[in-house]
Amino acid sequence: MEAPVPGSRTGGAPPPGGGPAPDGDVAPSGRGRVNHLLEEAILPTWLTQRPISVWGFAWIWVGLAVVIVTFQYGANGVEGGVPLSQVMAVVFAATAALAIIMTLTADIGTEHGLSFAVYLRAPFGTVGTHFPSVSRGLVAACWFGIQTYLGALAINGLVEYWTGFAFWPLWYAVFLAVQVVNVALGIKAVERLASLAAPCILAISLWMYLTLDGVADLEGTNIWTFASEGDTTLIALFLVNMVVWAPLAVDIPNITRFVATAPGRRGFLRRNRNVIVAQFAVLPVMQTWIAFIGAVSFIVTGNWNPIDVIREQSTGAVLGVLLVMVLLAQWSTNTAANVVPAALNFVNAFAPRLSYRMGVVLAGVVGTAVMPWLLLENLFTFLSYYGGFIAAIAGIMIADYYVLRRRRVNVPDLYRPDGQYRYARGFNPAALIAWFSASAIALWQPDYAYIIGFPVAFAVYLVLMKAWILPRHPQAEIDAERPDEYLATSVGASWVYDSATDSFSRPTVAELPQDRARSDI
Repeated sequence: MEAPVPGSRTGGAPPPGGGPAPDGDVAPSGRGRVNHLLEEAILPTWLTQRPISVWGFAWIWVGLAVVIVTFQYGANGVEGGVPLSQVMAVVFAATAALAIIMTLTADIGTEHGLSFAVYLRAPFGTVGTHFPSVSRGLVAACWFGIQTYLGALAINGLVEYWTGFAFWPLWYAVFLAVQVVNVALGIKAVERLASLAAPCILAISLWMYLTLDGVADLEGTNIWTFASEGDTTLIALFLVNMVVWAPLAVDIPNITRFVATAPGRRGFLRRNRNVIVAQFAVLPVMQTWIAFIGAVSFIVTGNWNPIDVIREQSTGAVLGVLLVMVLLAQWSTNTAANVVPAALNFVNAFAPRLSYRMGVVLAGVVGTAVMPWLLLENLFTFLSYYGGFIAAIAGIMIADYYVLRRRRVNVPDLYRPDGQYRYARGFNPAALIAWFSASAIALWQPDYAYIIGFPVAFAVYLVLMKAWILPRHPQAEIDAERPDEYLATSVGASWVYDSATDSFSRPTVAELPQDRARSDI
């Protein structure tokens, strides 16, 4: 039997409740024209195809928190004159604030099993989705390259210490290849890596703190009273913390579509319980802890970079163990936060000709082509400029999903070229105008891009949709007499595509084929 794939059947009897095949293009089964909206990796996941437990998702977030920029902005805060205690409070508050947005968008994966790029067909159109989704894919690929470069430096440092041989491009290529293979194996492989890396991450961060605290005691340095003459403001520190996780806040459905949830849970908190535990508890605490380590590193050594600090403060076997842990940290972060989103967004753009595994390879190619070793030197400029357009996407998604559609989605039409999401030749001008205008205004003040882009896009999109688009392009889920027909998890059902009949159904868990109970991406 072939390996299971998200949300699809491959022949057999018609699905329970299945309707007639849609007109126009059809599935990539050889019958007629190819449907460029269909590819197995981006079909909805079933309730029985969500293997990530609450602990698994928590471990993933432990790994995700270890981003090199988190160390850096912790250090930048104290260097800029903000007391260490305030740096920690701001990081925690900013991450918790972003977790609210992230949990709202996460429900798209929890409720319908949809990936980020596929859902964007609803507000942006079946063709218009490529503008925001590919943009997000490129940002993810850039981060993939940056994290891979940092991992390569850790390997290079270890090999140089033991052998005297130093050539980081070789280790970059090796580390890149290993990550590509790991992610290509599917979401369960990503979860297994996170469960291995997370304890290592906690151990290395604890070692760094104890070591640095010991150095501080020897030098008579009090980390809590350290004062610098910088001019960093609390609001600036708050916003840069939000921007770091802004991209994942919009495409978190790529991961939550695989997080286990109980069917028939209408309450938002109960339905998203596993998501909420990780995003409101693990993420803020870990972000604050990692920023704290970066700040203490700067106070004690004048260097925030964990790789440099480890090489300066350790030798022998300890150095080897710590650098291996750094490598695992970069690896764990990369898989869930960067490679999976980039690959799925590229698959959506080039379906059905680009498979998920080829999407992973493409993410590696793009991440290398941007020369991350140079991008890292201008990291905060990079963060400022993409913050606005990512925030605008979040504003449009939340306005569309919660205000207009009230969480209901006509999922079959997301995969129909001639369906309701075609709008004007595949483009929804309301979303594009809202996105471009909000992004442009945000770029005018890049330091405040996130808090400008989100509300502007939210408001402009709603006004244009209600006054202009909806009267001309009715949406079935908005006008439905029985709106529950456009829910899934809340009513104990899953969206299932049958390639034999080229149609979607919405069977209950008991009606789902038991031989397709788990899924790779």
